[in-house]
Amino acid sequence: MLPLNFPEYTFRFKNSENKVRIFDVIRKKFVVLQPEEWVRQHVVLYLLKVKKFPESLINVEKQLTINKLKKRYDIVIFNSDGSIHLLVECKAPNVKITQSVFDQIAQYNMQLNATYLMVTNGLDHFYCKMNHSEEKYEFLRQIPDFSR
Repeated sequence: MLPLNFPEYTFRFKNSENKVRIFDVIRKKFVVLQPEEWVRQHVVLYLLKVKKFPESLINVEKQLTINKLKKRYDIVIFNSDGSIHLLVECKAPNVKITQSVFDQIAQYNMQLNATYLMVTNGLDHFYCKMNHSEEKYEFLRQIPDFSR
């Protein structure tokens, strides 16, 4: 797989049914290694090891319903009160981060109300802080580290 714009991490892999699988430490299982999954697993370890978010507050690939359509978000980090701190949208490295990607995460966030958004294809990362009362967002250089 292609090197990404993250620190170097060690992953667990296995071959099963003629497919390479990567171990997801959040879901506690091996999942098929696709380009988007490669990015997702880097983001998970980045959030755990660099940003110091506890594993217990991270959720990966869960379903939500938007306008009666079933969708799946990539990564969510919860606050201890159950509200959503960060919503992450991962794309494969060959997918350009365009307005439609921002529209997708914005649509998800209308339901989830995360404070921060992260959009990445593993090579380019974008971070925003939401101001829900004014319906605006501000681009950031980074998302803040975990704080209790």
